[in-house]
Amino acid sequence: MRQNDPLTETDRIHLARCVELARQAVEGGNRPFGSVLVGADGAVLKEDFNRTGSGDPTRHPEFALARWAAESFSPDERRQMTVYTSGEHCPMCAAAHAWVGLGRIVYATTTEQLVGWLDEFGARPLPYRPVSARYLMPDLPMSGPAPEFTDEIKALHERVHRR
Repeated sequence: MRQNDPLTETDRIHLARCVELARQAVEGGNRPFGSVLVGADGAVLKEDFNRTGSGDPTRHPEFALARWAAESFSPDERRQMTVYTSGEHCPMCAAAHAWVGLGRIVYATTTEQLVGWLDEFGARPLPYRPVSARYLMPDLPMSGPAPEFTDEIKALHERVHRR
């Protein structure tokens, strides 16, 4: 399994945008997740937020970005991209990321944190066995978590999940 790559200032800037997108998701009646896809040259290619409030629980931003990248870029271009996200990929999104052949993942909070928060808030547990993206994709470069975003992301989850 690869070691955790250190976060850069650029990573923190993109993660801050992911948190803004997660806030937008909550304001729109969705769960708090936001993601940004960045090309090899550092340009933001696309961003999205969770849209599960539509009734479709698969409308995760990481999944949407992976599908869009597969339709829009060559395999070589996709390998050089970075996906920034407010929360570590779930198994569905990790599989989409791997199948499409995207590059590095940078996340602000972990699956382990999310599971603990859901328990603390009395929310329903996740409908799958929670595992880390690093477990599912051990050779992919990843960075995270970013502790400076923990409190804000936890507060967003609390707004959605507290019973």
